[in-house]
Amino acid sequence: MEYKDYYKTLGVSRDASQDEIKRAYRRLARKYHPDVSKEPDAEARFKEVNEANEVLRDPEKRAAYDALGSNWRAGQDFRPPPGGGDHREFHFRPEDVAEFSDFFSSLFGRGFRGAGGGAGGQPRRKQRGQDQTARIAIDLEEAYRGVTRQLRIDLPEKGADGRVTLRRRTLNVRIPAGVTQGRQIRLAGQGSPGIHGGAAGDLYLEVEINPHRHFTPDGRDIHLRLPIAPWEAALGATVQVPTLGGTVNLKIPAGSQSGQRLRLKGRGLPGAPPGDELVTLEIKTPPAQNEESRHVYEHMAEHFRFNPRAELGV
Repeated sequence: MEYKDYYKTLGVSRDASQDEIKRAYRRLARKYHPDVSKEPDAEARFKEVNEANEVLRDPEKRAAYDALGSNWRAGQDFRPPPGGGDHREFHFRPEDVAEFSDFFSSLFGRGFRGAGGGAGGQPRRKQRGQDQTARIAIDLEEAYRGVTRQLRIDLPEKGADGRVTLRRRTLNVRIPAGVTQGRQIRLAGQGSPGIHGGAAGDLYLEVEINPHRHFTPDGRDIHLRLPIAPWEAALGATVQVPTLGGTVNLKIPAGSQSGQRLRLKGRGLPGAPPGDELVTLEIKTPPAQNEESRHVYEHMAEHFRFNPRAELGV
C-alpha cells in the first residue's frame, strides 16, 4: 500500500503546532466539504483531510504516526512494521473508521478501544519504537584498522508533549577492524522512541567504503592490478607490492602473462578468516622513445618471430 503523508495532506510542516493543524484542517474542510465544494475530487479530498486531522490533532496518535520515521514520502510503497501497528488503545468513532484508508488501518488496527486504555480498564500496550537506518562512509584503510568516527545525524526524539520530532545528535561510533561494504552496525536504543513506555528502536548504520586509488574490496578480499615490465614477466622477478598493512615482496613466476592472478594470503581485510589480496598482473610495455630503444625492439622481433595471435588462426 502507499504511505500517506498526513502533514502534506493538511499542508503543514512536521513540527507544526496543534493550533496550526487545527487552522489548516478547518480551512481545507470548508474548501472540500461535498455539500459546498465545486472541486471535482471534493469528496475524496474531504475524506483524506478528515483522516489526517483525526491522527494529527491528538498528541498520542500523532506520536504513534511520527514513530514511523521522517524518511517516508507520500506515494512510497509502505509495509506495516513487524508485529503490525495495531494500536488498539486509541479511540475512533465507528462511523469514521469505515471512511479511513487501509494505510490507517495498518497502523491503528480495526478493533479500536477507548482512549483511556483497553477493555476493562486494562493498561495501554507498550510499543517498541521503530528502527532507523543511516549510512556512514569510511576509507578502506579505516575499514582495515578500525576507527572511531563522530557522526552528526537527525534522529527522532519524543518531547514532553508526546510528540516525536527530529533533533540533531552527535554520536561516537566505533567501526571495528575488518568491516566490509554494506555491513550494518547496530546502535541499540538510538532509533525512534517507544510508545507508552515501550523501548526505543535501534539505529543501524550501513557502512559504505569510499573508492580507493589502488585497491578494490570484494568482501574481505582486496583486488590490485599490478603493472610489471615485459622482462619481469618473461624471466621472473621479485617485486614490491603495496598492501593495506604495508609493502611486501611478491615473486613473479617466469613466463607470466597479463591477466594472471597471484594471491597474497591473509593480506586482505582482517577477520576470521582474514581476506586475501588478489594481484592481477598487467604487462606494461616501455615506449620506443629513441633510436636505441627502437633497435632493441627490432632485434626482439627478429629474434623471437613471435605471433601473439596464432591461437586466433591469423
